[in-house]
Amino acid sequence: HVSVSSLWLTVMLKPLCATLRAGTPHLRQFSSFLRPSPVCGSTVAAAHAHFPAVLCHTPRYHILQRVSALVPSLNLQPSRCLTYYGVRKGKRKSVKAVTQRFMRLHCGLWIRRMAGYKKKLWKKSAARRGRLRQIVFCNKTQSKLLDKMTGPFWKRRNWYLDDPYFKYHDRVNLKV
Repeated sequence: HVSVSSLWLTVMLKPLCATLRAGTPHLRQFSSFLRPSPVCGSTVAAAHAHFPAVLCHTPRYHILQRVSALVPSLNLQPSRCLTYYGVRKGKRKSVKAVTQRFMRLHCGLWIRRMAGYKKKLWKKSAARRGRLRQIVFCNKTQSKLLDKMTGPFWKRRNWYLDDPYFKYHDRVNLKV
């Protein structure tokens, strides 16, 4: 037989059990009522030995949700901030970060500076500072992505006086 007081205890202590398991500091004074359950490994609230055990079932999560707490980079989705339709003219807009950090050669390749080339130079050796000053090419996947993030203005050929990249604009036997 189940008494009314044991039913009340079951109903009232079930949310208390979940909050105590979460580690709420202001409810730790009730820890004398709690003991671990050999059945599910979660916290069981029992005020007295003859009351039925109140099981606090842990919610079931997808495997990615369980692992994402350990590896936060799994939750992050790439954000490219690409505007498909502008407010004023209704045209596609280029991403400013791409046009500031990368340069497109006429052959379709993109070049960039090495990451960290102007950060904390005082702690880097002279050889490392020299390597960071180099300009590197982006690979095929990155070049396609950067082409999608810019408009036709940035893809046209520009003629500059004394262009240091003049010999790199046209490449032979190179497929991108």
